[in-house]
Amino acid sequence: MNQSTTRMLTRVKAVYLYIRENGTVTTTELAEEFGITDRTVQRDLHVLEHNGLVVSPNRGRWKITRKKVKIS
Repeated sequence: MNQSTTRMLTRVKAVYLYIRENGTVTTTELAEEFGITDRTVQRDLHVLEHNGLVVSPNRGRWKITRKKVKIS
């Protein structure tokens, strides 16, 4: 894996763990917490959503699903 892919996967994992610990969060809250743009957060959330790990029941607010995930 190249360095940018590794960095992105590390960030996606951190975003997932942050949501899991804090409950429902907003896109803006995530951007501020991780010091990244809203667009970058949206891309990361899309990866998590595509894998069934997060959902957005209300526009711009995210929470984890009940899907089991092993974090290494």
